[in-house]
Amino acid sequence: MNNFSDILLDHRTIRKYSSEPVNDMLLNELLEIGCRASTTGNMQVYSIIITRDENKKMELAPLHFNQKMVTEAPIVLTFCADFNRFKKWCRLRKAEPGYDNFLSFMTSAIDALLVAQTVCIAAESKGLGICYLGTTTYNAHKIIELLNLPKGVVPVTTVTIGWPAEKPKQVDRLPLEAIIHKETYIDYSGEDIEKYFGAKEERKDSQQFVIENNKETLAQVFTDIRYKKADNEYFSDILLKVLKDQGFME
Repeated sequence: MNNFSDILLDHRTIRKYSSEPVNDMLLNELLEIGCRASTTGNMQVYSIIITRDENKKMELAPLHFNQKMVTEAPIVLTFCADFNRFKKWCRLRKAEPGYDNFLSFMTSAIDALLVAQTVCIAAESKGLGICYLGTTTYNAHKIIELLNLPKGVVPVTTVTIGWPAEKPKQVDRLPLEAIIHKETYIDYSGEDIEKYFGAKEERKDSQQFVIENNKETLAQVFTDIRYKKADNEYFSDILLKVLKDQGFME
């Protein structure tokens, strides 16, 4: 790599890890870097749960749909929105916190995600591989129980970290012009959508994806197979209950 920009541009999701451990000194360095990330009002309303123990990873695995990375990666980090610590400080200092609402959850979730991404960038700069697990919010209630998270704490994402045992191809991305809006949002025409998604749809792996799932279009794979309406509604209900139970919807 020539510079930091090259590292960022070479990002790949790593799902296979070597057995080489990640030492505590390196992990601590990554976490220190992560905790320098931007945070709302300098409150740092997040917590990070480190899972190294093999038995604990085995317990976590089913909550992440038994993705192999959870048990094979040397480190699993669960990033949590956490107003528990800040609220306790407030009360100890004769200040009554008003953070039992959805906005406060969003504030702390954003804080947690900023830290998570900073840790990931730091890890990749050291040659480590990372993988985000989108399953965290699906089973937040079960992760809360397993990790003993108190009221005011909600897991928002999980990252596996380790030394890569693979170098997979980079996944495709939409062209920058599909993402960027100058000054104001300009809505997309049908012609724009055809232009921006055309290259994705024409990829051999995308076409194979469509065939394997017995669908007509790549979009149908997303709507009918990967992220179905019924599943989205089911897991939304779970997350909303979690937020209420954890004190963010009072």
